[in-house]
Amino acid sequence: MEKKLAFLGPHGTFTEQAARAFANGQALKPVPYPNIIEILNAVNRHEVEYGVVPMENSIEGTVNMTMDWLIHEVDLPILGELALPITQNLLVAKRDNPLPLSDITRVLSHPQAIAQSHNFLRENLPQASIEYVNSTALAAQTVSEHPDEPWAAIGTGLNVELYPLQFAQEQIQDFSNNYTRFVLVGREPLDMPASEREKTTILVTLPEDFPGALYQVLAAFAWRKINLSRIESRPTKKALGSYYFVIDIEQKMDEILLPGAFAEIEAIGCQVRQLGTYPFYLHQTNS
Repeated sequence: MEKKLAFLGPHGTFTEQAARAFANGQALKPVPYPNIIEILNAVNRHEVEYGVVPMENSIEGTVNMTMDWLIHEVDLPILGELALPITQNLLVAKRDNPLPLSDITRVLSHPQAIAQSHNFLRENLPQASIEYVNSTALAAQTVSEHPDEPWAAIGTGLNVELYPLQFAQEQIQDFSNNYTRFVLVGREPLDMPASEREKTTILVTLPEDFPGALYQVLAAFAWRKINLSRIESRPTKKALGSYYFVIDIEQKMDEILLPGAFAEIEAIGCQVRQLGTYPFYLHQTNS
């Protein structure tokens, strides 16, 4: 039976681009879902074998919905990570006469895309109202379905191929070095191509009665010369000032170094939960 790969739909999102890169020619059926939570729940309920969700943007930071759902609601291992270059474009319905920017009254897109294009919108479309939707592709689809309205969408240039749209302005993101990290989750192993970079992500819960516990956690990695690329606190949702710590380790799970570090951390009363050990890929092309 053909296995399914859930992504943030409809067709034409950056998440779909990431999903197709993860599939890498394998027989996986891409299935669009309306939001991140539904993707993760679909994998958790075994409706689909795999899901792709955004984890972090280089401009806007962590996608909180993804991180919090993986921590609190589902127990799904991360199988792979992909950094995808993000180019935001201003899209309008196809017309015989171009729609001037000054005539646009409404701009639709995902909150992340709006935030990544804030300066352009402020300088060129101060008169337009902003409407947040679940995905950039949904914004593009909505604008294409209302060709008589002076509306615009922000999203990937792929939408021009999928819907009757045209560019009003290309590359409107505020920063050129704009990347989003996407993660592949699922319970079943997937045949992934070799990568020069491997990562392991863990969730650490500190003991409440151990001053300096976070320092001890970091020291367990430091003296073993294990490199950490990210450490981030997330609320436990149990009490004000109570946090989990999400740590990205720049190597795959092994038989000696990481188990030793985890044992040392647990010895001081911390809890360690592995979120995944997986290859990392940098996608070189953009559309």
